[in-house]
Amino acid sequence: MIRHIVMWTLNDPADALYFKAQLDSCKDLVPGLLSLEVGIATLDLEANCHVVLNSTFSDKAALDAYQVHPHHKEVGSNVGKLRCTRHVLDYVV
Repeated sequence: MIRHIVMWTLNDPADALYFKAQLDSCKDLVPGLLSLEVGIATLDLEANCHVVLNSTFSDKAALDAYQVHPHHKEVGSNVGKLRCTRHVLDYVV
C-alpha cells in the first residue's frame, strides 16, 4: 500500500472549507483508492498548514491513476491558485 499525504498553506485561511470540499470530491475516484481524509486546521490546536490530505492507495499504479484522472486535474486547477505552499510525502505502508 502507498500512503499519500499532502499539506498546504493557503493565501487566505478562510478558503480552507472550499479547499476541503474540492478535495473531498475526489473520494472513490479510481479503483485502488482505499481511503481519503481531508483535515483543516482547528483553532487553538497547533498547525503549520491549513489543509492536509491523508490518502491510501492499494499500489503505485492506483496512485498514478489518481494523479492523472481528469477530475483530480480539475480540482488541482481549482485550488492551485489558493495555495502558497504544498508539501507531499508518499511512502510504502
